[in-house]
Amino acid sequence: MSTGLSDNEIIGKVLRGDQQAYAGLVERYQNYVFTLAMRFTKNREDAEEASQDIFIKAYRSLADFRGASKFSTWLYTIVNTTCITFLRKRKLETYSLDHEKIFEMADSKDSGFRANLVEQKSRTNMVNEAITLLGHDDAEIITLFYKAEQSLEEIGKILGLDPKTAKVRLHRARQRLKEKMETYFAEEVKDLN
Repeated sequence: MSTGLSDNEIIGKVLRGDQQAYAGLVERYQNYVFTLAMRFTKNREDAEEASQDIFIKAYRSLADFRGASKFSTWLYTIVNTTCITFLRKRKLETYSLDHEKIFEMADSKDSGFRANLVEQKSRTNMVNEAITLLGHDDAEIITLFYKAEQSLEEIGKILGLDPKTAKVRLHRARQRLKEKMETYFAEEVKDLN
């Protein structure tokens, strides 16, 4: 259902009563929203649920979009607040250490993690893994710049920073990402070269 209409044209149609036009925005931004939601939730099912909530909230708030920034910037704000709320509501599962299956699960997860590292030789998977090792702020700015393809100006608006400050933070985040990759993925990096 991809159309050649701009985001603002689609929004105008939706606000004039063409509810079906919203599907064009969903199609255009579903990967963007899902990728960002995965960064927060670290779980596919939770990211899918959060993504649905995000698009519902965006639809309900569409009249509040003023066009002062790109639609993706406005949508990111909804992603951020929705995911934080989602994570606060989700309760962590706790288990008794007396339960035998806990140790079996821990053993199987550990061996599965090692097996996954060997299998994931692709550059994209390796970089995504390295991003998950970063702190929240570093992962956020790397994701916004490379995955969401936001400019430094847009990142500045999203994070409430001057674009020059965003540039410095991005540079520092890249350095930390490089360190993580050299530390945790030394063999894989060597194989890729």
